[in-house]
Amino acid sequence: MPYADMPFEELLDTIAAETPAPGGGSVAAFVTEMAASLAAMAARFAHDWDGAAGAVAQAETLRHRAAPLAGEDAVAYENVLTALRMPKELEPEVRNTLIGETLSRAADVPLEIAECAASVSELAAEIAVRGNPNLRGDAVTAALLAEAGAWSAACLVEINVGASDQRAVRAGNLAHAAAGAARRAMDAGR
Repeated sequence: MPYADMPFEELLDTIAAETPAPGGGSVAAFVTEMAASLAAMAARFAHDWDGAAGAVAQAETLRHRAAPLAGEDAVAYENVLTALRMPKELEPEVRNTLIGETLSRAADVPLEIAECAASVSELAAEIAVRGNPNLRGDAVTAALLAEAGAWSAACLVEINVGASDQRAVRAGNLAHAAAGAARRAMDAGR
């Protein structure tokens, strides 16, 4: 899906349309990409911090890692819908296996979104603590947005594979880590 090439208003219209995708996973990826972009901007203004250049590089890497995940999630969800539309007359065991495999594969993208979002939140917290205090609000916003992306993605992983699946547990742990980082960012400078 070429979401990156869409004008912003068109992207919002596409999200709001009566279509199944882009949906929650894609939006979690968009939010994570935006959070990484905001973190990169805040780090660029941290002229008195020796780690600023590394933080910018890391934020840009995370931004580019998140960017394709919106389209990948939309494709994975479309594949789930295709599997769910298989004829009911198909042998139940075969149909259920195919649906289960498709849901399992669909959990991998939001897990990657959660991983990326947790990393963005951790980085943004570091920028909030060590960066330019005049841009602390931007770093905090990046951490909070990344936290939201992580929680959203974790929820989707759990929906796809169930709470007891190790990927759902990992995604939940990542979301908790993102939340902790966001709280550290908010506490910076107090």
